[in-house]
Amino acid sequence: MKAKTLFLTLTLSLFFGTNSFAGDPNSSPETERDVRSEYSDFKNHHLLDNHSFKLFKYKSNEDTKYISFPLPIILWDNGFQVFSSSKFYFGKKVVNQNGSFYKLYHNKIYKTDELGRINYDKNNKVLNEKPLDLSITKNVAFILICSILMMVVFGRMAKSYKKNPIPSGLGRLLEPIVLYIRDDIARPNIGEKHYKRYMSFLLTVFFFIWFVNLFGLTPLGSNVTNNIAVTASLAVLTYLITTFTANKNYWGHIFWMPGVPGPMKIILAPIELLGTIIKPFSLMIRLYANMTAGHVVLMSILGLIFIFKNWIGGTLSFGLAFSLSLLELLVCVLQAYIFTMLSALYFGAAVEDHHH
Repeated sequence: MKAKTLFLTLTLSLFFGTNSFAGDPNSSPETERDVRSEYSDFKNHHLLDNHSFKLFKYKSNEDTKYISFPLPIILWDNGFQVFSSSKFYFGKKVVNQNGSFYKLYHNKIYKTDELGRINYDKNNKVLNEKPLDLSITKNVAFILICSILMMVVFGRMAKSYKKNPIPSGLGRLLEPIVLYIRDDIARPNIGEKHYKRYMSFLLTVFFFIWFVNLFGLTPLGSNVTNNIAVTASLAVLTYLITTFTANKNYWGHIFWMPGVPGPMKIILAPIELLGTIIKPFSLMIRLYANMTAGHVVLMSILGLIFIFKNWIGGTLSFGLAFSLSLLELLVCVLQAYIFTMLSALYFGAAVEDHHH
């Protein structure tokens, strides 16, 4: 459940006076601890990737029923094993697929017996075999959706420019952003001579990060950049482009710095080489940490409503969370801008002409 869904639920609860906000004077410390534990588990689960889009749950005859949109499970285990994630029923059922049994445990798929037993060693590490998981998760789904959306939107913009140089529709909104990236990021940092080689990557990475961050604020969205593998992939692309397009002056300043005594060059060369790896690493961590921190803080503030259990605390927490969610809209585009700007700086350093 994302922030906007929580906003709607909590608003209705405040107006209709549900018991959870009324503040039960007879509630015990054990009950308060249970609420905190339950919400802590929910907050941690919110940050994880999932194999289905969970919509809501309800109780029927003392049984909890889940309503969700399942995604395909694709495993490589002596051949492809393909089935719907609904068969797992959120980890409550064991799936028998072509004679092999699989269980969803802590968002990971393990091979088990027909009873779904999970075995541990003395260090509490799971011993069950884990097949190669190629499933379409929420993060993968939103990456595909974002990619298709970008191809459709910018493909239509390109076609419209062939007919009329004046933008129309969505192009009026996106053209100033494209021009800003070209004139205020690419040209000043890369140089007039080389900036065109990198424009396609800079535009792609900017709009991709911006769009997936915005999707993460929707009720069914997934915080894609909260996944370290996604931010690492983007950083690796920046590193590879920088490395393979760099000129000899770039490598000369790394391995044999001009104007530096010979013995110092031998000492500084490994440090400079390590710096080429640290730069994309900082890109990865910065994007991952900032987006994760924003969601953790937002979910923590919303959790205070369940802890306070009164009108004043609940209303203040809700107002603060709503204000923070508006700030997150700015953070979405700010993180895309920072990643694009730093990438352009690295590209500019790689193709800078020799001035000595």
